[in-house]
Amino acid sequence: MNKTNEIKIILVDDHNLLRDGLRNIIEKKANLHVIGEASNGRDAVKICSKLLPDIVLIDIAMPDLNGMEATKQILKAHPKTKVIGLSMHSSKQFIQGMFNAGAFGYLLKDGDAKELIVGIKTVMENRKYLSKDINQEFLTLLKNGDELENTVLSSREKEVLQLIAEGKSSKEIGETLFLSPKTIDVHRNNIMKKIDIHSIPELTKYAIRKGLTSL
Repeated sequence: MNKTNEIKIILVDDHNLLRDGLRNIIEKKANLHVIGEASNGRDAVKICSKLLPDIVLIDIAMPDLNGMEATKQILKAHPKTKVIGLSMHSSKQFIQGMFNAGAFGYLLKDGDAKELIVGIKTVMENRKYLSKDINQEFLTLLKNGDELENTVLSSREKEVLQLIAEGKSSKEIGETLFLSPKTIDVHRNNIMKKIDIHSIPELTKYAIRKGLTSL
């Protein structure tokens, strides 16, 4: 936290109304200040590098780069930043995905304003926070230092898989990730081999089940 005890926050969600609502709640508190916003994970990574927030409140299911993969990239570059996931989902794959990515908190979007503030203050005290409406056994695992289940795909493969599921061609994916179309094809083939799925429709279904995209 900075010298003035002001907590600097960035909001990341692809819905403008939700970001406006979060900002209104947060800025009613004297020491909380929203310093920036982004509508997708890739922009979130860029704005965090520029503004260096204390807290990032990030949606999980977003186009282009989902919240889990964005969290990994943000924390790799800025490990002192605390990330709190925001989601409509309370299922295991979303929760484990965010905490495995390095998030310190997980809030449900249908929670109340009070819990949002409690969650922010809790993670700023270097304590993990899980929405009160979620089975707290996940938090017990985290406190005990246990790692939740991981998938077999690398972070880069998850990025490629999300973009494939969102209908992007190898050329378009390559332009987004600054890779050649041939490299993207190699990643796609590796993904198919690892998860034993060999069609684009089935890859898309897999990406949705794993929380990589909300299509």
